[in-house]
Amino acid sequence: MQGLAIDCKNLVKRYPGGVLALRGIDLGVREGECFGLLGPNGAGKTTTIEILEGLLQPTSGEVAILGRKWGRKARDLRARIGISLQETKLSEKLTVRETVKLFRSFYPRGLDPGEIADLVGLREKLDARVGKLSGGQRQRLAVACALVGNPDLLFLDEPTTGLDPQSRRQIWDILKRLRNEGRSILVTTHYMDEAERLCDRVAIIDSGLVIALGSPKELIASLGGEHVIEFSIANGRPGGPETNGPVADGAMADGAAPIGPGGLTESDLRNVPGVSTVRVGIFEMALTVSEPHVALPVLLEQVRRSGNNLTYLSIRHASLEDVFVKLTGKHLRDGDVQPA
Repeated sequence: MQGLAIDCKNLVKRYPGGVLALRGIDLGVREGECFGLLGPNGAGKTTTIEILEGLLQPTSGEVAILGRKWGRKARDLRARIGISLQETKLSEKLTVRETVKLFRSFYPRGLDPGEIADLVGLREKLDARVGKLSGGQRQRLAVACALVGNPDLLFLDEPTTGLDPQSRRQIWDILKRLRNEGRSILVTTHYMDEAERLCDRVAIIDSGLVIALGSPKELIASLGGEHVIEFSIANGRPGGPETNGPVADGAMADGAAPIGPGGLTESDLRNVPGVSTVRVGIFEMALTVSEPHVALPVLLEQVRRSGNNLTYLSIRHASLEDVFVKLTGKHLRDGDVQPA
């Protein structure tokens, strides 16, 4: 039976002043899986990660890392985990080799600088100073420092934030290799395509609670439609609340208020065949549908009858971003707000 690399139950964290950051988090990360932790700013991701890493004490709840609890033998447990922060400050005057050797000295076991440089693609930069590295190379070095102790469990906090597309994919390749080696990985990210590609399962946290848990495929299937039709109309409502599911009778601001000058409403959009979700954003509208070839002709006819003109139209597969917006009503933003 597959064990748990991380097992936390009913995790609660209350900060001074009464701020309740975590309201009862339950998480189980299996050995050998890549697990994604997603959530908007202030959702509780950073607090959860710091408790799991042994850097912060919970107000209540239980935490087991690699089958052990943080306590008297914390040093032994720390030797089995690797941590890469969202922004790692390294001495710019040291070389890559010297930096890796420094971090290697913190662990009773580990990899030699050449081996770790090969793993993260920095062999040719071993004698280069950190200050001369590009952003992507620095991030790979940060991952190398987390791996140099040959950990069983790896914590990665926003490993690709601010990187160019090529550097991001280089980090992805490293993480895929680590997962294939059987290492357990917990990663936080604001990039939904990253979570879809890398993670076996993801948990979405909002307001200190896990509001969704499953594989990316399972969560996307929960939308009730595999496709999203996005469109904009000329002279449409310049903004409006994002809405999901049914709207109460008489809620003119949401379901019955005209979107365009001809009287097209959100209620009209919900009557399009196969629509499961309607979202009205600042610049465009989105419909989650099961059969776009059936829904699209009806939508176009509704737009025509309302006297509007389309200025933008696209059809794409549903994604984790759509799941996130449906559940939380907001898009992911860079950074995470710490409670005071």
